[in-house]
Amino acid sequence: MQTPRDWLTPEALLMLQTIGQQGSFAAAARTLNLVPSALTYRVRQIEDALDVLLFDRSARQAVPTAAGRELLREASRLLDDMDAVANRVRRVATGWEAVFTVAVDTIVSRSVVMDLCARFLALGAPTRLRLRYETLSGTLAALTSGQADLALGVVLEPGLQNDIRHAVLGDIAFVYAVAPHHPLAQAPEPLSDLSLQQHRAVAVADSVSRGTGLTMGLQGGQDVFTVPDMTSKLEAQLRGLGGGFLPETLARPFIDKGLLVPKSVHTPRTNTCHHAWRDTPQAPAGQALRWWLTQLESPATRQALLRPSQRV
Repeated sequence: MQTPRDWLTPEALLMLQTIGQQGSFAAAARTLNLVPSALTYRVRQIEDALDVLLFDRSARQAVPTAAGRELLREASRLLDDMDAVANRVRRVATGWEAVFTVAVDTIVSRSVVMDLCARFLALGAPTRLRLRYETLSGTLAALTSGQADLALGVVLEPGLQNDIRHAVLGDIAFVYAVAPHHPLAQAPEPLSDLSLQQHRAVAVADSVSRGTGLTMGLQGGQDVFTVPDMTSKLEAQLRGLGGGFLPETLARPFIDKGLLVPKSVHTPRTNTCHHAWRDTPQAPAGQALRWWLTQLESPATRQALLRPSQRV
């Protein structure tokens, strides 16, 4: 007798994912090189096996039901787990990871990361390199969830998993800054928390997909304009759309040109950033991870990663 396990194969999960991504059975069938009737029949078989309706077919679009959305979320996790197992097997056989993913926080210099990527690719190693950009707790979450092998610019959180190792990348000094035409530009210093609360803050969105994430430098009840990355935050503050803390090295050129006004506050902010990785007897560090960790042993490299204007 067949069970739901017999139907939830990697091929079936990928098929359901494709329907969810394409938004219709017809588009998914074209992507998978299937006739629509065959695709519809396979989905109905899975629905019968699970005794649930996965897609609402009342409209022209294939809209996942609540059960369908849950299965799609789990399908993504299961397929990622399968890829991770395959990568670990290849790593054991060759010593090099098949795929190596670096999660880079928005506070880390992308140009310096690209310099390091260029050096790595020049090795000619049999490892495909991937970058993903994250923010705040999303950077660490990419590592702990198995979606990344190395995380740069991590803000450590309580209850860190035992298999996660980390080292200090460096300290980042922040400066509170506003545009010259912003009301706080002429306000007496140091700015009180009450003064900050009365004006809109520009904040970078936490990229973690689950949980509440982290917030930094915000006052309770304060109006917030949320942007996706540090570059957008800088642009918003240059336009006077709000105030907020910026890395001093990022803000300094604009302060020197008079495009931003630094303001002292009652509670200055400095962050200690880390880089983190996994290295356990069950999943020992591969050649790619060891190469990256060797580069990060250099004080000059660590310093450059936290200074947007510098290169290695």
